[in-house]
Amino acid sequence: MRIVFLLVTWLLSVGAMAAPGEVATLDRSTWPEKLNNPTLFDVASRAEILMFARVLLASESLDEPALAQRLGLRTVNMESVNRVRQRLWQRLLTSFNFAQQSCDQDASFCFLVEDMPTLREQAAKFLIGEDSYYIKWAEPSRLFHAQYLDEQLRKAALFPQASSEVDRFGDYERNGDAMHDRLFLLTFDSAANAAPDNTDWVTEYLRKSNMSGTFFVLGKDIQARLAERSVANLQATYSTQCIGVQGWEFRSHSHWQDWQDSVRRSVDLVKSKLPENYVPLFRPPDGQRRSDAEAFFKSQGLHVALWDIDAQDGAGKLKAHQSAQRVLTLMLLWRHGVINFNVKQDGVKTALPWLMTQTAQSGIGWEDCQNAF
Repeated sequence: MRIVFLLVTWLLSVGAMAAPGEVATLDRSTWPEKLNNPTLFDVASRAEILMFARVLLASESLDEPALAQRLGLRTVNMESVNRVRQRLWQRLLTSFNFAQQSCDQDASFCFLVEDMPTLREQAAKFLIGEDSYYIKWAEPSRLFHAQYLDEQLRKAALFPQASSEVDRFGDYERNGDAMHDRLFLLTFDSAANAAPDNTDWVTEYLRKSNMSGTFFVLGKDIQARLAERSVANLQATYSTQCIGVQGWEFRSHSHWQDWQDSVRRSVDLVKSKLPENYVPLFRPPDGQRRSDAEAFFKSQGLHVALWDIDAQDGAGKLKAHQSAQRVLTLMLLWRHGVINFNVKQDGVKTALPWLMTQTAQSGIGWEDCQNAF
């Protein structure tokens, strides 16, 4: 009995150490300006880039044991962490180069950044003065970026043993890195929840807004819908939208023996019933997939579709307004990318319209789902 107790205690301690921290979100009302023109979008973008660069730079002073302690892990894959850090720095430099092109119209947060060394130099001394117009934003933003960085570094520390969207296994996997500045793609996961399913509401909202998104569906969900309604009805639901697959069930495709069959069955069903909407994309549930799957996906003519901007709107994570504000903050930080919402959380019906309103005059664009990836 004592051995069992000690074993349970050890397992619980491991679980506790591995538990992720708080999910990052930022109250956008702390930012004093509306994003009602492209220049003001750039001002806010420069500020978020510099703040994230500041916390990213500070994290590099942690040695491996200190980083493991900060992330709540026993060990970290430093090779993966360093690779992800390098990619984050490169994206920050690219983003800032675009964001500073409007400095002649508004010089706020315009500092000399010509290359990586000057970006790191500006990050090291970035500070918001107590008398600054932006002081109410400064500390909430710093906390957001520290939490968001920990989310990314934790995934990097566990990669590839625990796969996620933080890194790619090859060119057959796509995220939003290659998209043009100010261009974003809306995508919607099915997730594990059976209900509510807000697909009908979201697709109608997008059509009324003359927009499109990519919906990653579960094969069993499409099968269940077809048992309740006609193929024509289902085609009407997804009219002008794109459909990729998440597999037959929402479960990890990294350790599931039948993962290949899960993908094939889902693709066959969608291609046969919704051929006008089908796009050859597989989104791994929770980003979990095998590292040796390239040959399979290429043989099926599929790309793995990851994402850059996660609303974290799964059950119990963030409320609708929090996930919407998280998405907007990450749009300002990365300036382009693939946004991931959960279509089976009611919050999407609040978050999506809010996001459209906030960015309507900001000069951003929404990628047509047929042109993505």
